[in-house]
Amino acid sequence: MKKLSKEEEMPLKKWFEAAASVATKSTCSRSKCGSVIVKCGIVIGQGYNSPPGNIDSQRRCSCDKTKLHKKVTDKTCCMHAEQRAIFEAINSHSQKALRNSTIFFVRIDNNGNILRSGKPYCTICSKLALDSGISNFVLWHKDGIYLYTTEEYNNLSYEYCD
Repeated sequence: MKKLSKEEEMPLKKWFEAAASVATKSTCSRSKCGSVIVKCGIVIGQGYNSPPGNIDSQRRCSCDKTKLHKKVTDKTCCMHAEQRAIFEAINSHSQKALRNSTIFFVRIDNNGNILRSGKPYCTICSKLALDSGISNFVLWHKDGIYLYTTEEYNNLSYEYCD
């Protein structure tokens, strides 16, 4: 993981703003998230979190997660923003287009303001990004913007303890 300098951060903030704009499309009742995948200065995929197919009957936000079987590893009902961005990039281009790309992830508040990220924790998204060939994850933490290799992000996600 690399904490970026102020000079390195400046040109990347536009990608966080783009991800925040995408996050406004989220229909999740708990959290609004957005992701963009960038390669050679161009957005090749974008996504937001919402139930699969944006189908309300798939919404399970209010169900008691403690009653779900232990094999249900993702307790959310939504497709993750990162997943949708990866699928969009593959559908619009090809899986090869994801090689050497970078994914930016944000969460926004109800007013559209970017919230700072916590530590990497989603093994579902980290595995998918790693397998699809994305090179880097970028998160905006309280103390600055950090660049993670996707392998490093995946490893840290497995180490996460709440």
